[in-house]
Amino acid sequence: MKVLILNGGPRKKGTTSTILNKISEGAAEKHVVDLVQVYDLKVKPCVGCLKCRPDKECVLPEDGTQIVGRKIRDADVLVVGTPTYWGNMTGPLKTLFDRIVTTIGYYNGGLPKPNHKGKRAVIVTTSASPWPFNLISSQSGGTIRSLKTVLKGGGFKIIGVINMPSSKKRPEVPEKFLKQALSLGRKI
Repeated sequence: MKVLILNGGPRKKGTTSTILNKISEGAAEKHVVDLVQVYDLKVKPCVGCLKCRPDKECVLPEDGTQIVGRKIRDADVLVVGTPTYWGNMTGPLKTLFDRIVTTIGYYNGGLPKPNHKGKRAVIVTTSASPWPFNLISSQSGGTIRSLKTVLKGGGFKIIGVINMPSSKKRPEVPEKFLKQALSLGRKI
C-alpha cells in the first residue's frame, strides 16, 4: 500500500514535522511511504480559469501541483499535517488544495463527485493555543474543519486526527502525542 504524507508546515524539525515523521515511522513498517514538504514545492496560486473542470488536471504550466495531484491519485492513504494559522491550514497547503480541487473531488451543480472513495486519511494539526482553546474554530478546530471539508469532499474516510495544543510553549513533542502518532501510523 502507498501512504502519502503532506507536510504543510514550514519547519522540517518543528512540531508538526515531528508528529508526521512518527506516523511515517509506524506506516513504513508495512507500507511504502512518500513524504512531501509542501513548503519546498513551487506552486502558483489558482487563477480561477475553471479549465480543470469537471475532472481534468490543472492547465497552468506544470509545477508541484500536478506532481502532488498524481501522487494523491496513486496513494491509498493520505496524511495531511499543518500548523494552525488563523484557524486554518498554512497558505502553501491551501494554495496546493485550491489547485488540485478536481484531483480531490468536484462539486458539479451541488452534486459531489468524490475521486477517492474508499481511501483513508489522517489529519495532524498543531496549535500555539492551550487546551481547550485549541479546539475552537478560530484555532485548530477551524483547521480540522477545513481539512475535513477537503478530504471528505474527495471521498476520503478520516481514520484519525491528532490535534496538539500549546506547541509554542513545548520545546519537544510530548510522549503521548508521539505514541499516538506511531500507533496511528501502524494502524494505516
